[in-house]
Amino acid sequence: MRKIVLASGNAGKLTEIRELLTGSGIELVAQGELGIADADETASTFVENALLKARHASHASGLPALGDDSGLCVDALSGAPGLISARYSGRHGNAAANIAKLLDALRDVPESQRNAHFYCVIVLLRSADDPAPLIAEGRWHGTILHAPRGNRGFGYDPVFFDPALNASAGELDPAVKNRISHRGLALTKLRELLQTI
Repeated sequence: MRKIVLASGNAGKLTEIRELLTGSGIELVAQGELGIADADETASTFVENALLKARHASHASGLPALGDDSGLCVDALSGAPGLISARYSGRHGNAAANIAKLLDALRDVPESQRNAHFYCVIVLLRSADDPAPLIAEGRWHGTILHAPRGNRGFGYDPVFFDPALNASAGELDPAVKNRISHRGLALTKLRELLQTI
């Protein structure tokens, strides 16, 4: 089994990724378990941020590293909150405040213009200096509700609605969410890429 460090301190993300990699031959270790602090996300794209995080974790641990960057992109807000999804309200990881700010920004936006998608990119660096990282991405399309529904998942899940399932991400069974979500799709692609190396 290959040991890989996950370049994230997000407990919800760690749980999802561990479940999605079950049976892949990868033992995922959170960087916090190794005493590694979060990297500064100073890049201007999801891909660059994922690479920054993975490189930081790989350099500090000496292990291969998985870096993930993801966010919610709302069409009516020109892609916001986007890169700053986790700190949209100003404080990192305050989901309730982030949701409140998002719903306020969309207060006067009609139903037909509330389209959004979750985006996730995952990179795997075999070493801190890996010149050819594996890169996989996923998108999950939906709309933004007027009020939260459900208490599962994390982040914006309670206000992200999947029309095909007629449910918010916060109402979905974790196994269903993992199969169709942006992170689930990206990890499925990553597993396919791992079979090529």
